[in-house]
Amino acid sequence: MHRYPRDMTGYGATPPDPQWPGGAKIAVQIVLNYEEGGENNILHGDAASEAFLSEITGAAPWPGQRHWNMETLYEYGARAGFWRVHGLLKDLPITVYGVTTALARAPEQVAAMKAAQWEIASHGLKWIEHKDMTEAEERAHMAEAIRLHTEVTGTPPRGWYTGRCSMNTVRLAAETGQFAYVADSYADDLPYWMRFGRRSQLIVPYTMDCNDMRFAIQAGFTDGTQFEGYLRDSFDMLYAEGLAGAPKMLSIGLHCRIAGRPGRAAALKRALAHMASHEGVWFATREQIADHWAALHPAPESLRPSMMAKEQFVEAFGGVFEHSPWIAEQAWDLELGPAHDSATGVHSALARVFRTASEDARLGVLRAHPDLAGKLAAAKRLTAESTAEQASAGLDALTDEERAGFTALNDRYTTTFGFPFIIAVRDNTKASIMDAFRRRVEQDRDTEFAEACRQVERIAELRLKEKLDR
Repeated sequence: MHRYPRDMTGYGATPPDPQWPGGAKIAVQIVLNYEEGGENNILHGDAASEAFLSEITGAAPWPGQRHWNMETLYEYGARAGFWRVHGLLKDLPITVYGVTTALARAPEQVAAMKAAQWEIASHGLKWIEHKDMTEAEERAHMAEAIRLHTEVTGTPPRGWYTGRCSMNTVRLAAETGQFAYVADSYADDLPYWMRFGRRSQLIVPYTMDCNDMRFAIQAGFTDGTQFEGYLRDSFDMLYAEGLAGAPKMLSIGLHCRIAGRPGRAAALKRALAHMASHEGVWFATREQIADHWAALHPAPESLRPSMMAKEQFVEAFGGVFEHSPWIAEQAWDLELGPAHDSATGVHSALARVFRTASEDARLGVLRAHPDLAGKLAAAKRLTAESTAEQASAGLDALTDEERAGFTALNDRYTTTFGFPFIIAVRDNTKASIMDAFRRRVEQDRDTEFAEACRQVERIAELRLKEKLDR
């Protein structure tokens, strides 16, 4: 199987209605990352000092050494920044991404999180890179993070976000069966499901743009007004989409040592006041969003086309192009993936095979189609699809005069071109079919062969929509 694992389609132009509680037009989800005390530090058994997300431009790890400036910048987040942000957000439902070893070193902060009834999700065991870990090592870190999180907070985490993740992280998190959601994704404005073996895992995407981390990178915010303006613009755009009937989720990412600085906290305060001034805004934890989504939009149970065995794929789609299962057989061998798990996707794969087939092979597909209202229809020997299609335009209930007209045109058309007249009946009426019949029988063969092939593709498209888009 040649399978492309990335999903480049998602919900496309028609995202589902999340049906947020109370008819809300937007869900606003705020994350506070608590990482201070869990970052790279030789005191924590790491090889070097931290170099990520601080006020120090171009910071580099110091192998085997502590970094006083870096350590105190992180300490600011725990000592002062947390409490400033806590003061702003303590009456809102927010989610904490808690690095477990950092939480273990912060009993007062954890108590304040719990008193505010914040969700405390797991941000991994340590705030370090995971990209070079073996699966076994990362799995062990994950298990220890869950164990220690439960010990420190009193309850196991229901949400997971590594952040500095590997290509295995989301799958490993899903395999635990532990989490209502995993947040290691930036791929959408709405939750979505991913399938890992027999397990479906809900993904509640996070953000890197509505995130105070942009104060710590070169292509980012330089003052609070930029941060405020970006948050307000993001909210206003999504709120307008919600008013237009397509509600979304706005994720906001904060860090104690970054947003907790006075100038940035002031900007955050103004942005939140702007959001709160609107009606129909649901402030929620990620856990609340995950539980809501799972209840109203449960994981699909049907097998996805791109994951079907060849026999299943051919059985499901071998009849889409009339009596031509070889098209489905060859389509299965293409590079399929999540983008092909819809009527449009399967049609794209099947049509590619049909279009690149030899003229003789395509002629065989055309000849596999029955005459409209012909002898096979009268004998009730059409495929179920053809029977339903012809009935949709009333071709199963012709008058004697109409049947004689179709018979004469069928005979003339087939004699002229060597294949039956083909048209996507569901796009037409009995009258428009007859008009097209009379017009097309006068065309040259090359023009009509191309038109017939287009009609075959359209018939396949309509059949797939009937089969998959329900």
